[in-house]
Amino acid sequence: MVKRLFFFGLMVLPVMAFLSFVRLKAGAGEPVLPSEPVQQADGFCGITNTSFKGGEQIQYIVFYSVVGMYVHAGDAVFTCNQEKYSGKPVYHIEGIGNSNSKYDWIFKVRDKYESWIDTTTMLPMKFVRNVYEGGYKKHETITFNQAAKTATSTNKTYKVSDCVQDVLSATYYARNINFDKLKSGDRINFAMTIDEENYNMYIKYLGKEKIKTRYGQFRAIKFKPLLIKGTIFTGGEKMTVWVSDDENHLPLRIESPISVGSVKVDMMGYRNLRHPLSSMISFRR
Repeated sequence: MVKRLFFFGLMVLPVMAFLSFVRLKAGAGEPVLPSEPVQQADGFCGITNTSFKGGEQIQYIVFYSVVGMYVHAGDAVFTCNQEKYSGKPVYHIEGIGNSNSKYDWIFKVRDKYESWIDTTTMLPMKFVRNVYEGGYKKHETITFNQAAKTATSTNKTYKVSDCVQDVLSATYYARNINFDKLKSGDRINFAMTIDEENYNMYIKYLGKEKIKTRYGQFRAIKFKPLLIKGTIFTGGEKMTVWVSDDENHLPLRIESPISVGSVKVDMMGYRNLRHPLSSMISFRR
């Protein structure tokens, strides 16, 4: 199940980069659960959204390399719309990932993830996952009661940590982190739930640098997540993520080695950003 979940990570990174933060016991395949509810890093719990707005859309291309030459393996699109859920204003986030139709005969992927995020607290109220991966199908629905610290899935109600996130809400929440307050090497801890399990995870901030992608050149913020060991990823802090060094904190590129070859995901289009993409230095021609 974990391996299938992480194949979707190849298709819809950067959102699934946050799935990669889950830390497993070496070789055991079991989540490391806190003896007490996870304590969030300062500034992660209680963030106000200043980085995105309803109407935003971001497009990505997934490239795969096994002998040094990257091929177009799939595409991902993320959209954010402002709606109401249970009478509250929410950001309805959708992440859709598809394998390149040329390679569907090898492994066909048609995945859709959705999250409804309270616009005031920036915490998820509902999460839905519908996946088709090489003949495997999975549907999961989770509704959250953040006040009671519980989540209700298709099968049961279980306890979750304070400020818990799902895989989509975590990404949009983290776009609002004030990286200017961090120094290189600092870790940002948070909690996430999926498949009726709670996970502790972190990202490690690595500073700022310029990066050239297939879209253009940018001033970027760089960090690494802790990857699961024993899946198609090699484990440890091998994945690298760059987001725009401006008020959008737009994910620009993700790179990671996997068990065979490597994966690169580039932002290739956007619309209705909340702020100008001022981190962009030049457009690739």
